[in-house]
Amino acid sequence: MSAGKTRDLLAQEYGVSRPTFYSWLKRAGIVLPARVLLSPSEVELVYIKLGKPNLKTDHTPSRAGR
Repeated sequence: MSAGKTRDLLAQEYGVSRPTFYSWLKRAGIVLPARVLLSPSEVELVYIKLGKPNLKTDHTPSRAGR
């Protein structure tokens, strides 16, 4: 099993700010413990609920449609 991760690292993996990531967690009904490091099973829960982040994708917002 992989090592735990912080919320900051997960937000970076999804390419969003920490406040946005917290909003996503709340909207998905994910309640995590207050400690800094999340366990591998908690990280997996986030991945299941939000989908695994595509770590090879450039998360820079597109200028199309502006």
